[in-house]
Amino acid sequence: MRKLTQLVLLAATLVATPAFAEMKIAVMNYQMALLESDAAKKYAVDAEKKFGPQLNKLKQLESDAKRIQDRLVKEGEKMQQAERERLELEFKQKARDFQFQSKELNEAKAISDRDMLKQLKPKLDKAVEEVISKGSFDLVLERGAVVDVKPQYDITRQVIERMNQLR
Repeated sequence: MRKLTQLVLLAATLVATPAFAEMKIAVMNYQMALLESDAAKKYAVDAEKKFGPQLNKLKQLESDAKRIQDRLVKEGEKMQQAERERLELEFKQKARDFQFQSKELNEAKAISDRDMLKQLKPKLDKAVEEVISKGSFDLVLERGAVVDVKPQYDITRQVIERMNQLR
């Protein structure tokens, strides 16, 4: 909240000061520019193909565990002790497998996401720099730091288009 107040005061000072009246200001949603780029969309499709089988295994494990748990709740009282113990053991094993495989999948996906960001960040930075230079903007604010802005001052789409043009 304090940061927002500082930004509002800065903006008010900039607008009120005659020297800044000629300033050209824009806003940009950095995260949206990254995620809406063609390269990020392609990565999302590739990641789904790459991690899809593991995700399906997790869903199956979860489904199996849920089925066993439901059976234990509904029929647990009527079951032979040996059968109930076997199902409880099977449930615990499926839960452990789920946790382990879920952790592995999350770590692999995080590594893959970081690699993608490492590749795309220079391209995004270059696109931002070119759009700012071409538009002769004096100040560019992160969209999240601005309460409201007219669409003509938002350069996010321009950055996405420029990023898509870069190879």
